Amino acid sequence: MTIADVLMIALGAVAVGAGALVVTSTHLVRSGLYLVVSLGAIAGLYLVLGAELVAWVQILVYVGAVVVLLLFAVMLTRAPIGPSPDLDRPIGPSALIGAGVGLGLAALLADAFRWVEYPRGDPGTAEQVGKQIFGTWVLPFEVLSILLLSALVGAIVLSRPDIGARPVQPEEPGETTEEEEKDEEVPA
Repeated sequence: MTIADVLMIALGAVAVGAGALVVTSTHLVRSGLYLVVSLGAIAGLYLVLGAELVAWVQILVYVGAVVVLLLFAVMLTRAPIGPSPDLDRPIGPSALIGAGVGLGLAALLADAFRWVEYPRGDPGTAEQVGKQIFGTWVLPFEVLSILLLSALVGAIVLSRPDIGARPVQPEEPGETTEEEEKDEEVPA
């Protein structure tokens, strides 16, 4: 067993353990932080496999953008940060479904490759990836960035009730407001 094998097993265990904590945690913010750990372990797996560019894209895009956007959305919309009872579901059915899907995918993978080693293609370069992203895929890339930016602005607007609210009119002495009139109508 080589050092690469040990690192793959350790990083895989960290990724699976953190992934399990993501779906079982009742704290929304902690769940987001466990997601950071899981995605970081997957980036470590890419590094062990020798795919440095994919590892850094994993860190920049998923950990640096998606998870931070998730945490900002939670904070800006004033979602409950502590344990939430609506996130506490029975674990039995979901564990059964997850185990079934996992075993099915493992059987499909084993059947598809039949433990045969296939020849590898030519390695790509960062220049080829850059040509694809900023040539062929530049429009979808920009549309996605505008969509994420508008979602963040929408979260800010929804979380701040003072934006777009009517200004409170100062009351003149002796006038009653609508709330005071309703209070007077209700018998004590």
